[in-house]
Amino acid sequence: MTSTLTSPSADRAVSARSGDVPRRRTRLLALPEVRWAVAATVLFLLALPLQLAGAPAWTWGPLYALSYATGGWEPGWEGLKALKDRTLDVDLLMVVAALGAASIGQVMDGALLIVIFATSGALEALATARTADSVRGLLDLAPATATRIGPDGTEQAVPVEELAVGDTVLVRPGERVGADGRVLDGASEVDQATITGEPLPAAKEPGDEVFAGTLNGTGALRVRVERDASDSVIARIVRMVEEASETKAPTQLFIEKVEQRYSLGMVAATLAVFGVPLAFGEAFSEALLRAMTFMIVASPCAVVLATMPPLLSAIANAGRHGVLVKSAVAMERLGQVDAVALDKTGTLTEGTPRVTDVRPLPGRDLDEDELLSLAAAAEHPSEHPLARAVVAAAHERHLELPSAQDFASAPGVGVRALVDGRTVEVGAPARLLDDTDGDASPAATLAGELELSGRTAVLVVVDGASAGVLGIADRLRPDAAATVAALTTLTAAAPILLTGDNPRAAAHLAAEAGIEDVRAGLLPQDKTGAVKELEGAGRKVMVVGDGVNDAPALAAAHIGVAMGRAGSDLALETADAVIVRDELAAVPTTVALSRRARKLVVQNLAIAGVFIAGLVTWDLVGTLPLPLGVAGHEGSTVLVGLNGLRLLREGAWQRAATDGTGRRD
Repeated sequence: MTSTLTSPSADRAVSARSGDVPRRRTRLLALPEVRWAVAATVLFLLALPLQLAGAPAWTWGPLYALSYATGGWEPGWEGLKALKDRTLDVDLLMVVAALGAASIGQVMDGALLIVIFATSGALEALATARTADSVRGLLDLAPATATRIGPDGTEQAVPVEELAVGDTVLVRPGERVGADGRVLDGASEVDQATITGEPLPAAKEPGDEVFAGTLNGTGALRVRVERDASDSVIARIVRMVEEASETKAPTQLFIEKVEQRYSLGMVAATLAVFGVPLAFGEAFSEALLRAMTFMIVASPCAVVLATMPPLLSAIANAGRHGVLVKSAVAMERLGQVDAVALDKTGTLTEGTPRVTDVRPLPGRDLDEDELLSLAAAAEHPSEHPLARAVVAAAHERHLELPSAQDFASAPGVGVRALVDGRTVEVGAPARLLDDTDGDASPAATLAGELELSGRTAVLVVVDGASAGVLGIADRLRPDAAATVAALTTLTAAAPILLTGDNPRAAAHLAAEAGIEDVRAGLLPQDKTGAVKELEGAGRKVMVVGDGVNDAPALAAAHIGVAMGRAGSDLALETADAVIVRDELAAVPTTVALSRRARKLVVQNLAIAGVFIAGLVTWDLVGTLPLPLGVAGHEGSTVLVGLNGLRLLREGAWQRAATDGTGRRD
């Protein structure tokens, strides 16, 4: 039977609305890494103009010294602690190189090196903190308490952690479901987009499954708990995001090995350059000068800058065009993808249901506008997404809506109202057809045709007889088909569709977009499993999605891209890149831009390698003057920097947008 329990109090209803879920975000300056980096940068910017203006050294020298201390003490301390574990990292060597540069008069160069490394550490700390914030925010989707019904029918508010399998809970209208379970009694519509990504609330009645954290509609439900809070779908999403993020957080083992070998080699070589000539009678000052010159010209600064400017320029260019790429690593990975998995609702589609068909039944003397006007008038007081779609369609046609009286809504069935003296019912055909006259058969046939084509059918009944059927669907983005084709060209493989929606609607939309591989009815763990299956086959997968249910797959993928306008907080934080303007066509353009950046990285590494090898050889074989060594080192840095900045130009984005060859570096 349908429950007739009263609505919750106003404050409970307000706190339960999806838009009011509290958001916990770490403040920027709460992170010590950020505070130290800001201090080092400010001190450097205060000292630099004084030095360039020819001010006395006592005015800018202390400022540089403080910049060294604030920006370099933490990586230096961490490097010293690593030494205790017999590990040598480049961060410590950069601090030593900065101090070495200062010891031979290159104070500004050393300070700049310190500032760069401090800023990099701050950005890494901020990214880690924001990811943790987003995961904690996901836990807020599930309510803190639930109403448990005792064996004698009494109601008691208890923490959701105390719920046990077999308990019965009451979910009032507007509340969030407190636990995964199955409906025992009542009927309602539940917005479970956070779990399945479905664009429309799902009708729930006895026997149907509900998930913790989903939002109940206008009916009341009694639910039997079937999972502990720690094993709910929302809790599993949290665990999957955390596990996947942890696997992506450390630097690749290969790079760590190279870093160790380079660090050890550079230290050994510097000591040898200093000690060997000294042992053969060279003057101490000359040996020290040669060693310091070697440390400067052999330092990896040029190599680091050879890599970063193209990637950072690509990030800046993409940002101007509404694509936020969160790191240089993410930009580089975008160019490596060879498989793409797309979400449906909110990604390939606009995420908002719209009326696509208005089909009056023959013999009822109603044209399309009259049928739509009656339906919209009856639906006008309702807050259901389908009702809003019907009213919006009437407004788009500039129809005058008559006033509705005696409005009533039945969860899972539809609405009823008196419009211009006529009783109008709008709702699910399966529920309303039982109450209509002999026109039911044509109405059922028409509704079936619309549902087979991927639409949601809504029956309109006037004065007890079926009058027509409305078709409602989530509309494909205008650029979806072109985007799918471009991604197919770039990756040499057609994208796949991963969605929690029903197979029929998914297949219909995929056909419109040009996608053949469709996997529908998926829960978050199923999407993640599909991504891991592709990764296990050696593919580098890019996942494009927008919802909480997409977050584990975004985290598990080689690169995750979130649609920004309607994207959930967790998806936006978990993803490596965000399409801020919701332009799907920007995805293949950014991939092409990344590949151009990777090509410039290769060029820059070659340039940097030639300069470093030449200067090191000169210093070891002959006598490289320190000013010339510094000039050569800084010159190579400037050269590769300018080469990388080519991607800042507007033409770089335009060329990437028109690059349909799918050439892979």
